[in-house]
Amino acid sequence: MSLIHLYDTTLRDGTQAEDVSFLVADKIRIAQQLDELGIHYIEGGWPGSNPKDISFFKEIKKARLKQVKIAAFGSTRRARSTPEKDANIRTLIQAEPDTVTIFGKTWDFHVHEALRISLEENLELINDSLAYLKQHVGEVIYDAEHFFDGYKANPEYALKTLKAAEDAGVDCIVLCDTNGGTLPHEIPPIMEKVQAEIGAALGIHAHNDSECAVANSLMAVQCGAVQVQGTINGFGERCGNANLCSIIPALKLKLQHDCVTDEQLANLRTVSRTIYEMANMIPRKHQPYVGNSAFAHKGGVHVSAIQRHPETYEHIRPELVGNVTRVLVSDLSGRSNILAKAEQFNINLDSKDPVTQEILENIKDLENKGFQFEGAEASFELLMRRALGTMRHFFSVIGFRVIDSKRHEDEKPQSEATVQVKVGGRIEHTAAEGNGPVNALDNALRKALGNFYPQLREVKLFDYKVRVLPAGKGTSSVTRVLIESGDKETRWGTVGVSDNIIDASYQALIDSFLYKLIRDYRAEG
Repeated sequence: MSLIHLYDTTLRDGTQAEDVSFLVADKIRIAQQLDELGIHYIEGGWPGSNPKDISFFKEIKKARLKQVKIAAFGSTRRARSTPEKDANIRTLIQAEPDTVTIFGKTWDFHVHEALRISLEENLELINDSLAYLKQHVGEVIYDAEHFFDGYKANPEYALKTLKAAEDAGVDCIVLCDTNGGTLPHEIPPIMEKVQAEIGAALGIHAHNDSECAVANSLMAVQCGAVQVQGTINGFGERCGNANLCSIIPALKLKLQHDCVTDEQLANLRTVSRTIYEMANMIPRKHQPYVGNSAFAHKGGVHVSAIQRHPETYEHIRPELVGNVTRVLVSDLSGRSNILAKAEQFNINLDSKDPVTQEILENIKDLENKGFQFEGAEASFELLMRRALGTMRHFFSVIGFRVIDSKRHEDEKPQSEATVQVKVGGRIEHTAAEGNGPVNALDNALRKALGNFYPQLREVKLFDYKVRVLPAGKGTSSVTRVLIESGDKETRWGTVGVSDNIIDASYQALIDSFLYKLIRDYRAEG
């Protein structure tokens, strides 16, 4: 297996994505996560562009890193200047990184229109910028910006720019598909021409504007590239960069290239989700390898097959990348889905048990009414336990009332909820205010039940989704509420459906509390 160097630019190129921004402390933590993952290079930012990146290069020196190299990013010197006088070049050296990566113009169109200099002058500034950096920094990487577009427009000149970099003694030349328009079949013939002229190590930096960044990166490796640049979760400008969460397992598991260890690969999903959290973004559910749905099975035929042989509908074992097989339940479910979920919940259920068919029919009837259990597995477990008669009775809600009032036009509405619950022979009647009617009801229920079950105070509501189901009834349409709750240990989803949004929310809230109690008492037992 040949070693492929992984070059992560989440902290620089990734932050150019819309809605993505990291504090210096965030960038330090992400760098540590990437180091644990086995990434070889982390591009920390452009120290000449903003104070935040200058601060990062100071702070990262204090961090304990195992093996990763920290790279600073910048550009070739400005025209009509010299490297030693160029502020950008000086700042790169002053940052004292392990590696410096600079980009230069490859496309003659950019040389004429962006730099407004001659083609020969562009070759000079590529060469002398890199040569100067090599005298002051241990390792220098050259990003040939717009290489593939430049090669298609003027192959002779594009190759001259690479030659100028090679003559400067650069350690690696990275071919960039900056506009993301190259298709996989174009990579091999172009790289063959490059390798006939250039002896330096080659890398690939692909953007995803044609949905081909991962494919182009893997194709480049097959054609001899030894470095792959990308970002975690594919963060990046416009449509994003090549997604390392797809590239890394493909390199290791499918192409048998050395890049990370088995233990590091098993941490991939955790790193992916951590960086989503730090970017304050919801993880992409259908993301290959690391997404929640990447190994989720819904159709009964699929579930039956994977129970015998997982490879029938899974291209790799999900545990290799830190993921898990999930069996979904819906109106498409068969007995296999029900039995698989029962096993997951440690519920003893036999395929010949009439209750199995009863549960299946119940699911289909409920989904026809608007329920959805794919994101509400806690509600589904409760449904199964009720059908089997194994559901412990914790409490009863005798009734509740929610009042919204707006006393003045320029004031926010005020919400108050009152609830009556019965636990054993004792009745608790309490009230609470909240930020909206659902929050008020949530607070009142916690207040009433917390006297009997203090552990419910640990439950946090992480997400609340409302969907009006298409029934053509306008404001009287049926509403589905999905709630994601959790404690220090885990998270779970519950669902409620009603033509009254408060009632739908109430159903989901009650299921959330019941699931918490079942988990805790099961753990104690």
